[in-house]
Amino acid sequence: MIPNTHYDLIIIGTGAGGGTLVHQLAPTGKKILILERGSFLPREKANWSAKEVYQKERYHTDEKWYNLEGKSFRPGVGYWVGGNTKVYGAALLRMRERDFDTVTHHEGVSSAWPLKYQDFESYYTEAEKLYNVHGLQGEDPIEPPMSEGYPHPPVSHEPRMQDINDGFRHQGLHPFHLPLGIKLDETNPDFSPCIRCNTCDGFPCLVHAKADADVNAVRPAQQHSNVTLVTQAKVVQLHTSASGREVTGVEAEIEGKSQLFTSDIVVVSCGAINSALLLLRSANDRHPNGLANRSDQVGRNFMKHLATAILALSSKPNPAVYQKTIAINDFYWGEPDFPYPMGQVQNTGNVLGDMIPAETPAVLTPLVKLVPGFGLEQIASHSTGWWLQSEDLPDSDNRVRVMGDKVCLEYKPNNTKAHDRLVQRWIKVLETNDHSMQPFIIPMGIYPRNSIPLQAVGHQCGTCRLGEDPTTSVLDLNCRTHDVYNLYVVDGSFFPSNSGVNPTLTIIANALRVADHLKDRISSP
Repeated sequence: MIPNTHYDLIIIGTGAGGGTLVHQLAPTGKKILILERGSFLPREKANWSAKEVYQKERYHTDEKWYNLEGKSFRPGVGYWVGGNTKVYGAALLRMRERDFDTVTHHEGVSSAWPLKYQDFESYYTEAEKLYNVHGLQGEDPIEPPMSEGYPHPPVSHEPRMQDINDGFRHQGLHPFHLPLGIKLDETNPDFSPCIRCNTCDGFPCLVHAKADADVNAVRPAQQHSNVTLVTQAKVVQLHTSASGREVTGVEAEIEGKSQLFTSDIVVVSCGAINSALLLLRSANDRHPNGLANRSDQVGRNFMKHLATAILALSSKPNPAVYQKTIAINDFYWGEPDFPYPMGQVQNTGNVLGDMIPAETPAVLTPLVKLVPGFGLEQIASHSTGWWLQSEDLPDSDNRVRVMGDKVCLEYKPNNTKAHDRLVQRWIKVLETNDHSMQPFIIPMGIYPRNSIPLQAVGHQCGTCRLGEDPTTSVLDLNCRTHDVYNLYVVDGSFFPSNSGVNPTLTIIANALRVADHLKDRISSP
């Protein structure tokens, strides 16, 4: 057991927020404790097994959460050093300038941020360097201003994907290379950490070539003697002073025993859902509705994108080994006869036979007449996967709750008409691109597992929104809670609204921004 020691800073969680934060603060020399409820994800052959990863959900928690109807589900969440970045798709995109402003959607309004794109731009640049982002500036038709180009060249399209890309351009669209955080050197493949395999998107990386928070941030931070990482340490409650104005203890369960740690500053970085849960579970006499919850906003405005996966079958085989290289933003802000945001289209990673749900073959039977020797592997070898995501709007009734010992996600999708339009529009694009193509929709909100939509809690954000008014927000502009002066939340929780792009790069950039603030705070006498 670690002896009870006082620290300058405790960081709870090691994902995109917490991992990045400790990376930046480790060189300060301050005594830092990192508490991570998981362990290091094991390097094993199962890392690259579609059956283990997708069918058996080997790297997801066995917890049961509950939806609005009280039905239980197993969430797609992994507790590891590096958090969910261990199994993320590594698509790292900047939010658009307009995403930070009030945006009118077909079914509502996306709230303006009190911070703007320029407040994040330099940190986006730094984040792209820290997480090895590959891309090509100038391709994306709605790309925000960039002070520097991408630190690495784009990941090239393999021949079949290049044909598909060229077909989109022939239709008048503007496909661009999807910005990706992988450690790939195509000019020197013999010495490239990334081997460009077909098990990347959604899989752990056996060779540590995915730019995740574990490999890129936490492990380098551990080289500093002032940093202590304790794994398998589940934080269960934050304790405060009698006034309720400061956190005085962090209680964690380690090897079945309760242990209390103290620190001048505490940062919660458990992910939008679990950060909200920790604050709610830390209710006390001064904070009866949950810690830092005077506004009653902790857990509210939960967002996770509207997402649909499309499996596109073709008579042409798709031998591409690494397929996830194309993105489309032509419909991000809508189209002439629909002037409302619709969303973004990306490739998924490769479609493998063991990734296709067991229920799928019977449904696919009429669609695969062009595929000789019908079977899962044959379907996969003629398939290309597409991921369509649209912004869901902040809604105070979409929330995370603690009901006794149960975790409840009360979520109803909104802005669905815009997303449905994106799906139908994209199906027409695919049909035009390849007349033999038969798009098969997997409308599960997660690809390619067959499960209820809420189970896919990736891209989670918004449960401890940032703002200047303490009656309507949980965090101030530095992500410090309004109510507790030494408590910060640094993960996707801070989003006042969602956008149409993956949130991870913005979470990383924000962690870099908050790190600068904390450096100033901890260096002050």
